[in-house]
Amino acid sequence: MNHNHNKAEQPQGAPSGVEGGRRPTGTPEGAGTTEVLPKATRRRYTAEFKRRIVEEAAQCCQPGQVGALLRREGIYSSQLTGWRRQYEQGALQALKQPRGRRPTQTPATQELARLERENLRLKEDPRKAHLIIDVQKKISALLSPTPPESPEESPSR
Repeated sequence: MNHNHNKAEQPQGAPSGVEGGRRPTGTPEGAGTTEVLPKATRRRYTAEFKRRIVEEAAQCCQPGQVGALLRREGIYSSQLTGWRRQYEQGALQALKQPRGRRPTQTPATQELARLERENLRLKEDPRKAHLIIDVQKKISALLSPTPPESPEESPSR
């Protein structure tokens, strides 16, 4: 009866090198390593690059040349369409401006806000200085040697 005990420990039909006859889900048999691909990043095109591509596409006169240009540069036809529209509207010059929200405040209101913050800080500094001086006075009073108490002033026990 002991010989059946050994067969129960080793599962039948397990592939060699795979513990318990199982492999991780999604891993093909025989795959030794998994490859971690780098995180994809968004491509950013300069206004000069877009202008050059639009002008090159405009010079293509035979069928298939625009497609070859797009494949060579790795861009989509929808991107070219948008860039053409921007080029016609003169917007490629505007693309040189920095991205993001435009400031809602004028330079004058920004300066006013900066001066108000500085004014608050300058008002707060003397208050902090007075607090520090008060604390120093109290510490000095606690640490200064006190004159010995006279027997008349001490409470009797």
